[in-house]
Amino acid sequence: MARIDLDHIRHAYTATPQAPSDYALKEVNHVFEDGGAYALLGPSGCGKTTLLNIISGLLTPSHGRILLGDKDVTRLRTEDRNIAQVFQFPVVYDTMTVFDNLAFPLRNRHVAEAEVKRKVEEILDVIDLRAMANRRAQGLTADLKQKVSLGRGLVRSDVSAILFDEPLTVIDPHMKWQLRSQLKLLHRQFGYTMVYVTHDQTEALTFADKVVVMYDGEIVQIGTPAELFDRPSHTFVGYFIGSPGMNVLPVKLNGATATIGDLQIALPAAATVSAGAKTELGIRPEFVRLSAEGMPVTITKVEDVGRHKVARSTLAGQPLTIVVPEDDEIPSDPRVTFAPEAINIYADSWRVKTEA
Repeated sequence: MARIDLDHIRHAYTATPQAPSDYALKEVNHVFEDGGAYALLGPSGCGKTTLLNIISGLLTPSHGRILLGDKDVTRLRTEDRNIAQVFQFPVVYDTMTVFDNLAFPLRNRHVAEAEVKRKVEEILDVIDLRAMANRRAQGLTADLKQKVSLGRGLVRSDVSAILFDEPLTVIDPHMKWQLRSQLKLLHRQFGYTMVYVTHDQTEALTFADKVVVMYDGEIVQIGTPAELFDRPSHTFVGYFIGSPGMNVLPVKLNGATATIGDLQIALPAAATVSAGAKTELGIRPEFVRLSAEGMPVTITKVEDVGRHKVARSTLAGQPLTIVVPEDDEIPSDPRVTFAPEAINIYADSWRVKTEA
């Protein structure tokens, strides 16, 4: 295993990038610590697969360098980086058996056959394919082939890191949950450095110790699932993490008071922002309370999603989503209050630290 240093990495797919918008991956400085489990999370086109391919060596960055441990590997070929990568769609050798597919990376490195057998049988149990060990891969379904591809990424114990590029896309929902759990167990047992790319927040939040949220070619926040939920550093993180996402309301600020329309909202502390900045208040739907007192809202739609209801409303002309406990009634004259400790203030989309 190894620590991965991304040192001022940028990448453009054009030969002569000029403006920041020419870069698919804007400047990234980050360290994946040795033995950490990380998820790169973001929408399609945000740069996460580009970053993963730069780490693996499938792409050479336009600027910056990559270190594995203390070694600069920026110009090294993929095979010289000692990294395993599992792709979105299964890559298996159809003419080989499941056992031989898993054994291939070990035999290619001249591992003793007794150790090959031990390691492959261990991984067969992890991916629950022991009964199919002697079947040719050609006859397997797409999700079973992906399990073989996952197993081949996990079979080597000498890798510097294991990279996963949306590996569960073709796998059914129940098996996804099962494999995510097994990957977590393997990480705890063997301490692999793992980097997992996904656009699915459930996958990211259940797999990773730290989630790296990407947007428009940049890393906008790195944190634990709790940090991303409670204190989104960018309005995109608030919107992207959570279901439903965070409410973001345009406000005017005056010390410890935010104004939306004719309504005033008391803040837990004063927020100082630069003159001319676009200021917004973020509050998650779980922390908007329906009550007999407070700010008047107009309920436009109520969705019953099982354990709770989602009320769509407007507050001073702005859309506001409210999570309502399943057994609570919607008042005839609905009003809302915001939990003060859950309020976040943003200037030009970035969270502002407040001062008491």
